Amino acid sequence: NTQARVISGIKAFFTYLMQEEMIQDDPSTLLAAPELTRKLPDTLNINEINQLIDAIDASKPEGMRNKAIIEVLYGCGLRVTELVELRISNIYAATEFIKVLGKGNKERLVPIGATALNLVEIYLEQVRVHLNIKKGHEDFIFLNRSGSKLSRISVFNLIKSLAITTGIHKNISPHTLRHSFATHLIEGGADLRAVQEMLGHASITTTEIYTHLDRDYLKSVITQFHPRS
Repeated sequence: NTQARVISGIKAFFTYLMQEEMIQDDPSTLLAAPELTRKLPDTLNINEINQLIDAIDASKPEGMRNKAIIEVLYGCGLRVTELVELRISNIYAATEFIKVLGKGNKERLVPIGATALNLVEIYLEQVRVHLNIKKGHEDFIFLNRSGSKLSRISVFNLIKSLAITTGIHKNISPHTLRHSFATHLIEGGADLRAVQEMLGHASITTTEIYTHLDRDYLKSVITQFHPRS
């Protein structure tokens, strides 16, 4: 990784020199960058996700909102920015889809499960209606106590706090729920192309990182099929 960063810096410098016409030939084209291995992302199993949801106190004003946040992050595989930018006008409850604004302002339709949709509707109808919503924030789904659009850092802090409360010692963030969404779909036999569409990946090679199989499954295959197991 260090070598790759250094070489990237060198190549960028010589590209600049070429653009400024200070040199005629770029010697950095002869430099080969090392191939980097892609680190498998941390994921949560379904029991750990249920622990996060169960740890939320629904009797507090923000409790139902937080439950809806976790369900939408995991149930739809959203990036945290996509979550905080979600709008009421982009919920299609009849068909159980939401319209998401992803990277590069690309829109996509993502299915939303009945559980997540139900919690969102409860939050909107029973909690959000009592907020003094600030002008310009009326269409955003998730709001803070002051009636403004929820910030990304608030969602990060929520996940970290729930991890501490439940005793989950993994280094998790909102993106961990997105990783878990994709991993559980792939392990359940979902089509890779469909998962790519739901995640909003421009290239399927990005989605392929989720084709890893967990160690328990690999161990069970050896136990079941190897003659010396």
